[in-house]
Amino acid sequence: MNSSKSPGLAGFGVLKNSTCHTEKKISVFFSIIFMTAGILSNSLAIVILMKAYQRFRQKSKASFLLLASSLVVTDLFGHLINGAIAVFVYASDKDWIRFNQSNILCSVFGICMVFFGLCPLFLGSVMAVERCIGVTKPIFHSTKMTSRHVKMMLTMVCLFAVLIALLPILRFRPYQIQASRTWCFYKTEHVEDWEDRFYLLLFSCLGFLALAISFLCNAVTGITLLRVKFKSQQRQGRSHHFEMIIQLLAIMCVSCICWSPFLVTMARIGINEGRSKETCETILFALRMATWNQILDPWVYILLRKAVLKNLYKITSGCCGVHVINLHMWELSSIKNSLKVAAISESPGSSKQINLQPLSSMGQ
Repeated sequence: MNSSKSPGLAGFGVLKNSTCHTEKKISVFFSIIFMTAGILSNSLAIVILMKAYQRFRQKSKASFLLLASSLVVTDLFGHLINGAIAVFVYASDKDWIRFNQSNILCSVFGICMVFFGLCPLFLGSVMAVERCIGVTKPIFHSTKMTSRHVKMMLTMVCLFAVLIALLPILRFRPYQIQASRTWCFYKTEHVEDWEDRFYLLLFSCLGFLALAISFLCNAVTGITLLRVKFKSQQRQGRSHHFEMIIQLLAIMCVSCICWSPFLVTMARIGINEGRSKETCETILFALRMATWNQILDPWVYILLRKAVLKNLYKITSGCCGVHVINLHMWELSSIKNSLKVAAISESPGSSKQINLQPLSSMGQ
């Protein structure tokens, strides 16, 4: 079939000369496992977020909870929509010619793959920026970072991701059925046109940019927390320091490990044009690695919190018999006290205020 002359049959050319042979049972198993694990983990994270919001209605945590909720809901819908379409394709024996004559399903699948791929990365970078501002500039964060501003940022991020996903459709470049016949994305085989290369490189560059912003902001946040911890002799915030450093390390490791193979693969295909030697199995492996990021996101952002770290510390200290951190530190208010310590360290008259407080209390 000549796919270049028939837009309704775009991408069907790969069905006849496909060199990708994947075992159906294993592929279906992977799809069902990924979809189930993603739905369960993100649903559990939503429940925990709702309970956390009911318990801590602090202004300092409102923006973080809103961003985290948006990330978890995005991951949940990504697993529901993309997983349901993938299972339907497998159930139909990957016969795209029978159920995709007008190329509508492939277009929807491709749009969802791009949107639910980029949007979590963008949200992760926005969360990193918000945390960086909250730690380095706590006064500015408490006065300027209102819920209305956070909602505006979320809207802009979602609209930008939607625009990137709809760009090929607006340019009358339909999404292509991939060689494995199980998913739709930008054209990855025999890429010769500059526009096809542009979409692949745009997706990769935006993904790498989001990861770079997250890495930079998390590094600044971690360094700031360590400096505040060593400068301040108070015990406030130590729990928060320990919790935040663990979260930052996990966030950077999971995002980079899961997304780098897929982003590098798409960039190599776009740069090498038709000379790319990326096989279908390599692309599928990179795609499954990227899918794990949406599965692990709620565990990193939500479940790896103070209560879990406290229990983990009890278990490790009981096994090793080493007491590095006093457990009563975990009972202190984490975010509120950390912001106080950071604000006091930034204030030029902090030492005077600290010295005058005991005198005023004695006068009273």
